Amino acid sequence: MSNEAFQMLKDLPILLGESQRVLHKHELLICGGKYERACYSYHTLKNEYKFILKLKDNNNKDSNQITLLSFGSNYDGKSKHTLVMKYISVWNNLSNKLNNYNQWVPFTDNHKHPIIIGRNQDNYEGARAVIGGRNSHLLFITYHSENISVFNLNTFQFIKHDTLPTHNHIDHHCFVSTLENGQGQEMMKINQQNNKMLLFCAKTGLSIEYDEDNNNFKFRQLPICDDIASLYRYAYVYINDTILLFGGWNNGKFASSKAVHKYSIREKNHRLYLNILCLFHCIIVLEY
Repeated sequence: MSNEAFQMLKDLPILLGESQRVLHKHELLICGGKYERACYSYHTLKNEYKFILKLKDNNNKDSNQITLLSFGSNYDGKSKHTLVMKYISVWNNLSNKLNNYNQWVPFTDNHKHPIIIGRNQDNYEGARAVIGGRNSHLLFITYHSENISVFNLNTFQFIKHDTLPTHNHIDHHCFVSTLENGQGQEMMKINQQNNKMLLFCAKTGLSIEYDEDNNNFKFRQLPICDDIASLYRYAYVYINDTILLFGGWNNGKFASSKAVHKYSIREKNHRLYLNILCLFHCIIVLEY
């Protein structure tokens, strides 16, 4: 595959780095970034951006609405925030007529008490999270330096903290649920007690299985090829049996990678896929 497989898109309205994103229908929702609180919607068919709002200090039955959860901290675990937004597309006129939508508000429990996700010592800079559980009610969080936690979104409490068997510190890493049918898609409705996830960061490759009934983890080491053993801060996308890792940052060489690596879940191996522009601290989404 050559670079001709890539198409240049319209530039972002502002400079953004380390942004988080969510794919919703034909929209890519870009939620702020480092030192920047502006949120935008990018329309994949129109190749245009629309401003949503600026950030303040689960599945939904309405297919036109999506609920977004934002949480995090700075590098020393301070300045934690937990916010929620009910989002309706800014590309139609409906969003202008409804109150309490498209704005970040404090995450609260059933009694309207504010909830902050994270303990005082938890460093969520570069953290990654996925949704799981039988009822999509569990939030799995992996974060610096070798931690994994499970937060119950129904009871608003942590139910598990554990230590990852890593070869290096974990941050700005790849973390996916293998029960999802591709990045940004809804969880498959399955009736089983185990949640399965994969994590990659530098020399660390882990298969993670969580037993919901017994509240425990099982970890299994995965092979890591030499080409990616020095990389982290890569973008990633999961589709079917494959995880694609785009670019990454090499601390030893103080340089970014221009490679795309392909990991086969079935074959349990990595291989170089193609070379592209140098990338790190970027975002990748799967569009159907």
